[in-house]
Amino acid sequence: MSKRVVVTGLGTTSPVGGDVPSTWDALMAGRSGVRYLSDDWAAEMPVRIAGRIAVEPSEVLERVKARRLDRSSQFAMVAAMEAWADAGLVDADLDHDRLGVAMASGIGGVTTLLDNYDALREKGPRRVSPLAVPMLMPNAPAAQISLYVGARAAVNTPVSACASGNEAIALAIDQIRLGRADVVLAGGTEAAIHPLPMAAFANMMALSKTASGEDGGDPTAVSRPWDTARDGFVLGEGAGVLVLESEEHALARGARIYASVLGAGITADSHDIAQPDPEGRGGSRAIRRALAEADISPGDIAHVNAHATSTPQGDIAEGLMLHATLGAHATDVVVTSTKSMTGHLLGGAGALEAVATVLALHHRVSPPTINLDDQDPAVDLDIATKPRDLRLGDIAALNNSFGFGGANVAVVFASN
Repeated sequence: MSKRVVVTGLGTTSPVGGDVPSTWDALMAGRSGVRYLSDDWAAEMPVRIAGRIAVEPSEVLERVKARRLDRSSQFAMVAAMEAWADAGLVDADLDHDRLGVAMASGIGGVTTLLDNYDALREKGPRRVSPLAVPMLMPNAPAAQISLYVGARAAVNTPVSACASGNEAIALAIDQIRLGRADVVLAGGTEAAIHPLPMAAFANMMALSKTASGEDGGDPTAVSRPWDTARDGFVLGEGAGVLVLESEEHALARGARIYASVLGAGITADSHDIAQPDPEGRGGSRAIRRALAEADISPGDIAHVNAHATSTPQGDIAEGLMLHATLGAHATDVVVTSTKSMTGHLLGGAGALEAVATVLALHHRVSPPTINLDDQDPAVDLDIATKPRDLRLGDIAALNNSFGFGGANVAVVFASN
């Protein structure tokens, strides 16, 4: 368990950019990817805005290959291909028996499932695709990545709702520290902008209905974490992938190292299937465990990429968690929510935000939180509303993710 784990590659496809450079540029510029949906079905929906992907996978993937993948797997492949190349592993001499994948999804291939059910109902069983099962299964993105890179160590798919992507990173850390792999591609993906999940989220009052009425409005201003006018999250789609390696393996091959991954904490609330513990006790335990595993003090944390989805209860609970775990240092930490620009990627959220956290440490600057016009007085945090320089020296950052079912995951990254 003493192996040090480092980040050597990053990949993403997101509502604000088709790759890591364009996504980072958009986040630093405070550009939102939330917009009105142009799909015919959206006209009848109670919510008609979402964070659609900025660059369609069809512009990146080979056409025949893309047609054999669910949209969630397409996103995963785009991000994994970028991360693999970014890590310098395309032509590397690797022991593939020690190469793993941990790729999460909160919902899986829902588009494939529902489209094939429509085909069954309308045209009969012969019109169901013979590829439907390998496309819709939740572990399809992980399996497709493993086939692409030739991974023959563990290929896993954590499923813990909106904490899934961060949990995949935690699992990858364990695989490397336990000596079961030298390199693991870890992250999360989600493609749930579809009438059924959107109607379901809207009817449970989880999605913001602002800018979805007859009078419309500015969709880019709807996701507003910690603002007093917040009324729910905005659904997004996309994927994020990190290449994690043992430091020994990375140094031996001369890899560029973005940051270190010091530890993770995973807990459950056992409170409610959808609502977080209002006092944030489960999330606080996850953060404490992450700090303990990382063997650092609260004062070492200089930055937090918060889960902060723009829901009334969740944003307050996370503020309480940070005060409970960081103590007097809680108001000295630069906090941000990139969901204000990307929307909420569900199972892909933690992974995309991990990419942003690593880049914040690498470049020593925090992306802003946009749309924060009137900070909720119940949230006593130093929230960056413009790009904010992080302090010099050895620093660490937290990436928090919380999900339905009471799942809590906190991961600690550190400057290299």
